[in-house]
Amino acid sequence: MTILDDFFARAIVAGVGVAVVAGPLGCFIVWRRMAYFGDTLSHSALLGVALAILLQINITVAVFCTSATVALILILLKRRATLSSDSMLGLLSHSSLALGLVVLAFMSWVRIDLLSFLFGDILAVSMNDIAVIYGGGAIVIIILVLIWRPFFAATVSNDLAEAEGMHPRRTNVVFMLLMALVIAISMKIVGVLLITALLIIPAATARSLARGPEQMAIFASVIGAFAVIGGLCGSLQWNTPSGPSIVVAALILFLIGLLPVTYFLKRNKSGDVGPNYVP
Repeated sequence: MTILDDFFARAIVAGVGVAVVAGPLGCFIVWRRMAYFGDTLSHSALLGVALAILLQINITVAVFCTSATVALILILLKRRATLSSDSMLGLLSHSSLALGLVVLAFMSWVRIDLLSFLFGDILAVSMNDIAVIYGGGAIVIIILVLIWRPFFAATVSNDLAEAEGMHPRRTNVVFMLLMALVIAISMKIVGVLLITALLIIPAATARSLARGPEQMAIFASVIGAFAVIGGLCGSLQWNTPSGPSIVVAALILFLIGLLPVTYFLKRNKSGDVGPNYVP
């Protein structure tokens, strides 16, 4: 009998795996002010779930394909439509969520635990789920390391990245696909409605502590892991929903990060922030 035979141990291992991957990705979401975009992709995940059940295919694959399709549709609409970006995001976000709910409602012959998809069911993760999380997470981390320099340059200045031949448009598409993959592998942890919180809150907390972009990415992963462990322990202690408990734990860490002592820890002796730039 191994430690992973225990459901709580599996939940912690799975949650920490998601947090480690979501941390660096969340930093770019914070830097680029893409929170609403993350919401749009996460809401489209429910449509992916509905299609997976309807077509009897793997849910993770269906969610990834659906989220990636929505991301590509958004790119095309931004180039051709006259609507503003936030209007298009709102249209796609709520339309995909509503369409997913309607499709699920029509499948009356299937019993579906809708709350587990909306708010996660981390305590029910299996060894196969853990394998998917760590396998997909490894792919995300490797690709993110490869595109880190051009994508960070485009985050600071898109025109400068274009002038230096870094192909920011191509990098943006790759990043959107990475977001779709993270949403697909993390949906079971915190659910469709809370995925963006796990991406944003640890990164926002790390921003108040870090003195450079790489340090911020590492801090975000560590903070996310602590939020997962703290949220799961709190859920076990007080019998609260596991997904929302993780988000609340992340919120508590964010509030702690706002304390005055963290401000002084961030600054060097001369009173200036560190030499590395955090957007």
